[in-house]
Amino acid sequence: MKKILYLLTASCLISISGCDKKIELTNPNLLTTADFWKTKEQAYAASTSMYNALIVDGSYMRSFPGLTDSRGDDFTGDSPWLDLVLTGQFIIPSTSAPVFWIWREFYLVVNRANQVIANVSKYDASILPTDEKNRILGQAYFLRGLAYYNLATTFKTVPVITAPINSSSEYFTPTATEAALWNQIFTDFAAAEANLPVSYVGVTGLDKGEKGRATKGAAAGMLGKSYLFRKDYAKAAIQFEKFFAGGALAGVYSLMPDYRDNFKDVNENNAESLFEIQFTPGTGTDMNWCCDPTAAWKQVQTISITYGQEGKGFSDYLPTRWIYNEYKLERTTANKLDPRLLTTIASHEPTENSILSYGGAWNNPLTAIYPRKYTNDGVGNGKPDEFSPFGESGINYRIIRYADILLMYAEVLNELNRTPEAYPFIQQVRARASLPNLATAKPNMTQAQMRDQLAHERALEFAIEGQRINDLIRWGWFSNPAKLAELKSHDPDFNFYTPGNEYLPIPQQELDVNKNLLPNSAN
Repeated sequence: MKKILYLLTASCLISISGCDKKIELTNPNLLTTADFWKTKEQAYAASTSMYNALIVDGSYMRSFPGLTDSRGDDFTGDSPWLDLVLTGQFIIPSTSAPVFWIWREFYLVVNRANQVIANVSKYDASILPTDEKNRILGQAYFLRGLAYYNLATTFKTVPVITAPINSSSEYFTPTATEAALWNQIFTDFAAAEANLPVSYVGVTGLDKGEKGRATKGAAAGMLGKSYLFRKDYAKAAIQFEKFFAGGALAGVYSLMPDYRDNFKDVNENNAESLFEIQFTPGTGTDMNWCCDPTAAWKQVQTISITYGQEGKGFSDYLPTRWIYNEYKLERTTANKLDPRLLTTIASHEPTENSILSYGGAWNNPLTAIYPRKYTNDGVGNGKPDEFSPFGESGINYRIIRYADILLMYAEVLNELNRTPEAYPFIQQVRARASLPNLATAKPNMTQAQMRDQLAHERALEFAIEGQRINDLIRWGWFSNPAKLAELKSHDPDFNFYTPGNEYLPIPQQELDVNKNLLPNSAN
């Protein structure tokens, strides 16, 4: 099955910019909006352009994962680039360039999705059959929902724009209420779920057989994740139950036997993955940092060099000693270390036959620890892991995995006062790591005890995956003095925290331009 490629030609570009009314210039190399939206091929090209906005610096290529991971207690900045350090200390200024890039890129996704929704909706069935049209629209709803989910969890409150900007009078959209923003996220994911297929294997159209496009499972999972973030446990339960016996998605997803298969550049888009960002090495000549793409763009991520240890990367971030020690709290049934440790963190562990890094001798201090997840250290492609000029990597970035569905459903059951029912769903994740049966090790936990257990389980399963900060926010740990003290003991960065700064600030340049935009608690 082929993998969707995000390459675009000039005719596929969808962009928006301000114009000076005194002069109008038409680029003869680009189609105008009036000339586009005519053929089936253009509708599919437009759908691809939405995904393209996910592989630039401010989205999943580098900055968004880094600035999200660093705000958790499992990761800390270790860079001469102060923005990366100050973000993890919750004192990043609103003038930070990487903060602005995140804002810019996810609104780029919104803009392209809005154009697809507005224009593909008008296609006649004689040009674009209804099932193909609905599938393209479903992807637009999903990607817009994902963009707003990321904006909401990163900035808390932002403008909600659901139609193309057609005139200067529409440039200055006011900040939406938090409730309105989340309602839009719910609406988009629900529309996506209704319109998307379970897979693209049997569809008819130009996207037949493509992996990497949004699916019904991805939309159902993200809708449940969104309800959970807003503590609507009953609705979240309905979503997650679709993945289990009797549900519409039962049997579609399963855990990979080897945890590390989720973070290599092989075995991608596997049975555990609901949705992941596609990175493909060997395409193009120009780095895909930002702005309007061209057919010469590469499709690589640079998380690998940003997270990579000294000698193989910039080592801009390090895992905290707390998360390293957390993995060692419990041995497997064979009296070994939790296997997720050495997938997530590169450490010298002779007793576990872990004495190499990047396929060669361990050349850093024996007590040092570094990120391994999403780096080129041991990706399994059979090639020497080299320090390339731009640290290019083709490792896909996983957005949501079946393991998350299992642990989120366990959390929902616990919050609905069905704590005993949570055990088997947690144990599925623990069993892959060969950990003892939780029902035997810690039977009859109270709801409060299970909350702490789930916090531990999620930390180990999803460390350095952009999950931790969102978990901490929705659990209310920043406003709980005891929990905040615990976070400070995990990561000294939290000693700089002041209330409201768990979010990133609204970019100052946006506040300067849009007088209807409100600052948030981090400004």
